[in-house]
Amino acid sequence: MTVYTSEEQTTATPDLILDARGLEKSYSGKKVVDGLDLQVRKGSVLGLLGPNGAGKTTALRMLYGFITPDAGRIHYEGQDFAAHRGDIKRWLGVCSQDDTLDSDFTVRANLTTFARYFRPKVTNLTERIGQLLRDFGLVPFVNFSPMQLSGGFKKRLLIARSIVHRPKVLFLDEPTTGLDPKARLDVWNLIDDLRRQGLAIILTTHYMDEAERLSDELVVIDEGRAIANGSPREILGTLFGEHVVVVQTDAVSRAALDEWLRANTSRTPMRILNEWRIPMDAKGLALFTSSFPDLNFQIRPPNLDDLFLDLSKDDGLASQD
Repeated sequence: MTVYTSEEQTTATPDLILDARGLEKSYSGKKVVDGLDLQVRKGSVLGLLGPNGAGKTTALRMLYGFITPDAGRIHYEGQDFAAHRGDIKRWLGVCSQDDTLDSDFTVRANLTTFARYFRPKVTNLTERIGQLLRDFGLVPFVNFSPMQLSGGFKKRLLIARSIVHRPKVLFLDEPTTGLDPKARLDVWNLIDDLRRQGLAIILTTHYMDEAERLSDELVVIDEGRAIANGSPREILGTLFGEHVVVVQTDAVSRAALDEWLRANTSRTPMRILNEWRIPMDAKGLALFTSSFPDLNFQIRPPNLDDLFLDLSKDDGLASQD
């Protein structure tokens, strides 16, 4: 990967809005983020994926300035975040997992009050809030308290509030946690609309379908390090393989399966209820088929659920009979 100086970034990659290199953060002697590199372009969605405790939220907090990295650098549009923090934070919008709406204010007042914290002031504020209320389907609720809104409409209001000042980059931490399927789809559509408007979006999620559906690029984080980055399809091919072989646990003895795996692959099968799921490339699949000619099994393409379970699996479970 080419590393540009801050002066080179604008001419070499004019759509690059965020470039973070070598980020590190430790707590109580434990390194939570370890040498993390991230890049985001205008009008794109970068998804951060990884098991609990991988360092995703800590990475986000460094990127939007809530905490300071122990090492590394962050540039927005070629400008050093550490040197121009006050100016650059005006470019950033943050929507956390938590409900931080003010129940004493109406829906409209939540937007208006939040906008007034920013300097320079939000221009054409009345028009801006009217636009957000329309775009986010909140017009019928302008005089409601947030406490009167459903979970889905609360999330709409939280996202609308996070972009009231017209940021260039939006951070979304678990944007659809706790929402029903219809509300999740509505939020996905809103995120798609914001991307098409040119906003750069960085999101974390535990929903694999969400990561695959929304992200132009994914960074897979494990133990604070980026272990892969690229499109969802590219990452699956790199980390998991071309195929998943699904075998019922009662269809083959574990001893026979283990013997074949030891001889032919370094991958460990995952046991999910009564199934073995085995990642394979095309060569391995051909060999497996010839080795077990009478075995009934399914073949399917891998998905991000497979990858997430593979990263999160307990080693004892993987070897369980």
